[in-house]
Amino acid sequence: MTRFELFLWLGSVAAVAISSILFGDGDHMTLIATIIGVTAVIFVSKGYALGQFLVIVFSVFYGIISFYFTYYGEMVTYLGMTAPIAALALISWLRNPYQQTKTVTVSKVNRKQMIVLIVLTVIVTVAFYFILGALGNANLLVSTISITTSFVAASLTVLRSAAYAAWYASNDFVLVILWVLASMQSPSYIPMVVCFAVFLINDLYGFYNWRRLSRMQRLD
Repeated sequence: MTRFELFLWLGSVAAVAISSILFGDGDHMTLIATIIGVTAVIFVSKGYALGQFLVIVFSVFYGIISFYFTYYGEMVTYLGMTAPIAALALISWLRNPYQQTKTVTVSKVNRKQMIVLIVLTVIVTVAFYFILGALGNANLLVSTISITTSFVAASLTVLRSAAYAAWYASNDFVLVILWVLASMQSPSYIPMVVCFAVFLINDLYGFYNWRRLSRMQRLD
């Protein structure tokens, strides 16, 4: 990590740890999940395949936490969509390193890929809206929007597009709202609000860094 990235990571871990101590009611799973999550986001922001592996681990923890609050949309999204897509992204990134470095080769989404992505996003959004409605998912509309933004973001990581970070930042914003609603019922979920607020900051850095990597790789 650069000095700035180390500062960003330490600040992120400190923020989620303090919020967990103050509001987490001894919920060690949430603390572990958030630390894994912020670490994953940093490495993904750097274009390192290790970040995708950590996304898979985080998805398992987050899916369990979501289940307890009946956020079935989040549970299904991360266990049934984000984790498998992260596995595909891990394979894609390992197969496409930039020269001899640990950094992935940044790619652009072509027209065909964009059309397929749009069609799949519409299908996933509509399908999950009705599925989650049937399951009695809490905060259905917000959860459905979260699924849409998460699906697009995760798919763009497989395609190695810098736009992934902008979509994940959008997803983070939606999730902050989702967990604020949960925290209004139980303060123990405040650490999840802090978690995704931190994710938002890190994903914005990821967007900046991937644009930088894209320019650097084209210049080389």
